[in-house]
Amino acid sequence: MKFVNNMRRFKSFAISLRHAINGLSYAVSNEKNFQNEIIVACLVIAAMIFYKVSPSEMIVLFLVIMGVLVMELLNTVMERIADILKPKVHPYVRVIKDLMAASVLVSSLLAIIIGLIIFIPHIMA
Repeated sequence: MKFVNNMRRFKSFAISLRHAINGLSYAVSNEKNFQNEIIVACLVIAAMIFYKVSPSEMIVLFLVIMGVLVMELLNTVMERIADILKPKVHPYVRVIKDLMAASVLVSSLLAIIIGLIIFIPHIMA
């Protein structure tokens, strides 16, 4: 019986993982901002390798990269929900969309600042 329960859990996990991969695939295929952020993330990862940043610096950089990507995904979700609920642009819908875009901007600015703090000493050396 324990084996059957474990198999059910694994199947449930596999289904959840498939949905998550489908969502990520959609974002990569259809969202221009997400595509641009993936390109920037790859450039940052290449710079991490080139400049041989420390493990702790890598952790910080990966956290801010993931933070920006997660905020972009949340922004996309909120935009889709707002479009479904209010197809005509209502002033509140516009505010919601602007606030979500601002959250992506703020997380991106933080990522840039942290990136500069980490990379400038490596570049200057």
